[in-house]
Amino acid sequence: MKNAKVRTRALLLTGLLPATTLLYAAALPPGHAHGKPAGGAAKSAAMADPKSVAAGFGHDVLPLVRTYCVGCHTGKGASAGIDLSIAKDASAVLKDRDSWDRVAQNIASGHMPPKGSPAPSGPQREALVTWVQNTTTAADCKLKDPGHVTLRRLNRAEYNNTVRDLCGVDIHPADAFPNDDVGYGFDNIGDVLSISPLLMEKYIAVAGKVAHAAFQNPDELLPPILFEPPRLTYLNQGSRAGDHAVLAALNAEAGCDYTFPVAADYLLRAVAYQSQAGPDSAIMQIKLDDKEIAVQKVFSGPRDPKPVDIHISVPAGRHHFSVVFTNPFHDDSTTGTRQNRNRDRKLNIKALAIVGPLRGPNALSPLAKQLGTIPSDPAARSAIARKFLADFVRRAYRRPATKEDVDKLVHYADLAQGQGETFQQGVEYAMTAAMCSPKFLFRIETDIPGVTNAVRTTAKTPGKSGLKTAGLKADAGKFFLNDYALASRLSYFLWSTMPDEELFNLAAKGRLQDPLVLTAQAKRMLKDPRSRALSDNFAGQWLQLRSLDSVSPDPQRFTGFDDGLRQDMKTETEMFFQAIVREDRSILDFLDARYTFLNEPLAKHYGIAGVQGGDFRRVTLTGDQRGGILTQASLLTVTSNPTRTSPVKRGKWVMENLLGTPLPPAPPGVPPLSDDNKGPLVGTLRQRMEQHRANPACATCHARMDPIGFGLENYDAVGKWRVADGDTPVDASGVLPDGSKFSGPAQLKQVLMRKQTLFVHCLADKLMTYALGRGLERTDRCNLDDIVKSTQKDGDRFSALVAAIVQSHPFREQRRDKGE
Repeated sequence: MKNAKVRTRALLLTGLLPATTLLYAAALPPGHAHGKPAGGAAKSAAMADPKSVAAGFGHDVLPLVRTYCVGCHTGKGASAGIDLSIAKDASAVLKDRDSWDRVAQNIASGHMPPKGSPAPSGPQREALVTWVQNTTTAADCKLKDPGHVTLRRLNRAEYNNTVRDLCGVDIHPADAFPNDDVGYGFDNIGDVLSISPLLMEKYIAVAGKVAHAAFQNPDELLPPILFEPPRLTYLNQGSRAGDHAVLAALNAEAGCDYTFPVAADYLLRAVAYQSQAGPDSAIMQIKLDDKEIAVQKVFSGPRDPKPVDIHISVPAGRHHFSVVFTNPFHDDSTTGTRQNRNRDRKLNIKALAIVGPLRGPNALSPLAKQLGTIPSDPAARSAIARKFLADFVRRAYRRPATKEDVDKLVHYADLAQGQGETFQQGVEYAMTAAMCSPKFLFRIETDIPGVTNAVRTTAKTPGKSGLKTAGLKADAGKFFLNDYALASRLSYFLWSTMPDEELFNLAAKGRLQDPLVLTAQAKRMLKDPRSRALSDNFAGQWLQLRSLDSVSPDPQRFTGFDDGLRQDMKTETEMFFQAIVREDRSILDFLDARYTFLNEPLAKHYGIAGVQGGDFRRVTLTGDQRGGILTQASLLTVTSNPTRTSPVKRGKWVMENLLGTPLPPAPPGVPPLSDDNKGPLVGTLRQRMEQHRANPACATCHARMDPIGFGLENYDAVGKWRVADGDTPVDASGVLPDGSKFSGPAQLKQVLMRKQTLFVHCLADKLMTYALGRGLERTDRCNLDDIVKSTQKDGDRFSALVAAIVQSHPFREQRRDKGE
């Protein structure tokens, strides 16, 4: 208990953390709040035995409640509806844990007792907070409650991606749907994903269009030839770019992500030449989705670069097309001679291009190929329809098709043919019906048949561990997700789409219950181009990239800002996020990194020389002006006002999205901030903010937010570096309530890095919320702490965080609520 008290005292004195985080941190073991791996809250709380709990209540809680609280919190008219007079022992706290958490929150934050009333001392406050948190957390952890996820429909992004992978057409039908509601910061939360009559009409309308498009030849969906030289959007550390990519190191790579509109045959083209050195020619490996499709020697020089063409069938959707240099050469014998400049063999990529979809008599869509030749015999046609629809249902419903499922759809197909429609049109009607079914539109998660409780075992060899079910007492309160539900959770978490065939096959064999197999699949999926969905949908909301499209900086004040620069800002942050995912880097790179991704316009905006051309490439950062998401123009722009920066918005964003410390609500009875009717506020922005903070009711929150925001004042409202605001020199210094001092963004990042465990906890909280599709509950605290511990133990790598989430009880299990 002594260590918990010391930590709580430190946190209370800082004033930086709000009540909810104070409660969490109070239960952490030694060192955890300082960025070091440690045991979980559950372990800390469980250390207190019943006698200690009772003694602590009698010594640290009951006297304070009777002295400072019961005067207002007694009987039917108790303030805030919380009657504390009935609490006679520790059991009363456990019976009403939510109310006591609120009590501890308000005492920790200083909201209670109200101003002007007698109040406990700092040590007395910390003792009560520590006892309440340790006691309630221990009780919550004993429940081992995995939580409950409301039945979820597919949101717009998930619908688009699912019909793309199901039908082989990337036509984005859900773009016409109403916007999805947002809960807990994300638009995939089951509680807010309802279906209105209008949305149901949209589902019916687009399902038929998708089914029809799925059988059209690719050249009927698009112009016959699509030729697009994609921008080089990926260059690894062995590469550099100017007017072309230069690959100089082993496994140096240049590539791009490209959205193939339909499943069809394409021509992938790499235009390359070599810088000769040594006896051999340069060798390039051409890859699609990190899989080798060709290896080619390059003989041509810079005056006559030659194209290498590869014909290949590509599924619809986003794929990664790249070239890798496999045989670098360095000749030390030429040092100091005229040949010195030719001592390194290099592979130069002049361009990557994609041609297609290609015309041809066999250019059938994937589903048309699967359906095959239509026989004239009715019985044979019915058998073909049944086989086709059984496989379609398996993928559409994301679980094995039942006889009842297939019989209904075959009936629709037969009925359409009886009304004079063709066989293919009948199949399209059946597909339309399937895509309007709740079994397609909703992610229905069920348990393992016949198993309501099980013991999970782990073996060193994948496939050898799983569930022991024999002879176990049933627990109707929760269940393990079956393999197909687990496959869908994994695929919609990392890809925002349906499972692929590898996941389906593993689910059919029951192997996803093995934690080792589940983790291996998660790591495989993170390397797949479809993990771009994490950038689009998770990072797009966590980092507010979606809001960048709607901000409108004053064009008179910020003349260099236009839609092109807006898109470049967004691209930088997306590529930065994707690099951390794809290269499995430390998530601490989000706070500070010595690299980013720039093109010439954005580099000029940042004042970084040596970057030419419109293509984005990895840039090694020097100096201390840039590094990490806090210094990227996308975030700095969305947290500003149209005419000026906003230290409040920037500070609030850091607290909520990097430190996981949202501000508490304003104390009761505090009026909105006054406009100061005596006259306008005058002086610099910092001086005006200090006048705002003169209101004692506002000072508590602003003392936490404003210093962080002022630490970023060297960036104007569109993220451009400045040393003066007009004629006034920028003062980017600050002092946090815990006494941490800094001057400028570089020192501010150092302060944040010292709070790295708070950041890991915050990111884990948000990523777990996104993965589960629900807000986290009080019983999730122990699981979340275990995830943080596991992530830090594995070097804070992104894959370690994902692996810890997918192996957690809330991800693999679900509470069975009443009525289910």
